[in-house]
Amino acid sequence: MIVMKFGGTSVGDAAHIRRVVELVRARLADRPCVVVSAHSGVTDALLDQAHKAVVGKHDLAALRERHDKIKAELGVDVPEHEALFQELSDLLRGISLVAESTPRLLDHVASFGERLSVHTVAAALRAAAVPARAVMAYDAGLKTDSRHQRAKPLPESFDAIAGNLAALSEVPVVTGFIAKDDAGSITTIGRNGSDYSASLFGRALKAREIQIWTDVPGVMTADPRLVPDALPIECMTYDEAAEIAFCGGKVLHPATLQPAVEADIPVRVLDTRNPTGPNTVICRDVPPSRPVVRTVVQKRGICLVNIVTPRMLGAHGYMAKVFDAAARHEVALDMLATTEISVSATVEDDRRRLPALLAELQQLGDVTIDRQVAAVAVVGHAVGESPATIGAIFSTLAREGIALRMISMGARRTNVGIVVGETDTARAVKALHAALCRETPAAKAAGAGR
Repeated sequence: MIVMKFGGTSVGDAAHIRRVVELVRARLADRPCVVVSAHSGVTDALLDQAHKAVVGKHDLAALRERHDKIKAELGVDVPEHEALFQELSDLLRGISLVAESTPRLLDHVASFGERLSVHTVAAALRAAAVPARAVMAYDAGLKTDSRHQRAKPLPESFDAIAGNLAALSEVPVVTGFIAKDDAGSITTIGRNGSDYSASLFGRALKAREIQIWTDVPGVMTADPRLVPDALPIECMTYDEAAEIAFCGGKVLHPATLQPAVEADIPVRVLDTRNPTGPNTVICRDVPPSRPVVRTVVQKRGICLVNIVTPRMLGAHGYMAKVFDAAARHEVALDMLATTEISVSATVEDDRRRLPALLAELQQLGDVTIDRQVAAVAVVGHAVGESPATIGAIFSTLAREGIALRMISMGARRTNVGIVVGETDTARAVKALHAALCRETPAAKAAGAGR
């Protein structure tokens, strides 16, 4: 069995869905379980409607028209859509009446993208003579805690999924991104969480391979929108791929790999437009001869929080207080650096959670926040153990005149992270890629310096 996950762009219109149908049909012998996202842009549109409903200005006409157009171009009838749009309309009307949208209600609203999409994709498969059934992930057995908008799957989900899907004779077309808690409320597992759903289903089903179908030929040596000559990476380890995801790489959701790692299932990233072309396989072991530097990635939408106080000098438990405060406010500290009297950390620029955290940190010292920054990471096997690579990183940025706001390197030495001014981000990525990922003297020296 394999799991095939198709993201929003892969099911964004009728032409893309036809391509998905052909890809699934070509792999029927592998007993595929298909996981799909909402059509591209639909989740954002749904959440926008939820916010507009608070002030009584929601309008579902454009969303209905988008789904009707896709169905018409595919030539399929999807009767389930009417009941779903009625449910969505009633929900938005309720939000208008109470003039409030809670995280629980936002999860419910966001769920309609996938719930509509799976019925369309399943109908398209059936129209092509592929037996298929739309399955809600929560009906298949995926259960989470009640932390809405970032829910965590519960361990009992795996046996439930395996039992429920084993009974199906058709190809299951499963909703990504969504689940339910013990109370029966719909939850979501984080934006772009369909990758994570695919990995969870792969582990539950003991899949031979988890395939992430997207619009790029695998994991690239840099974002091709910034670096047009970026190349696909043939293979990488779980650790390297996890670092890329957490450091801002857009191909995989950061949580995707954990279930695959636990079950030792390879994850393959493929291009729906060129299914026989280059792709990336992510697994436990890869050839030792691969380059040190795998990719240069960037992460925007972050801010740099600095805490400075002489009270930290020689004090026991100071860092514990910082981490405890972040945990209470559900703010993840990403890159971290400390001195004798200061702590610096990057966090997502979450305007809802950050103010309360900053207020509490003010009790520990003088706090400043810089929102005009971005993180850039050089990722690769033991990159932090290569003096030549470290030297090339800093000399390259020095030549470009790019000032560093912070430097961080993890214990596994698989990435070197830096924080730069937001306006320097693209220049830093391009320069580092040219120096470390191409066949240049600096890149060869970095490789030789492992």
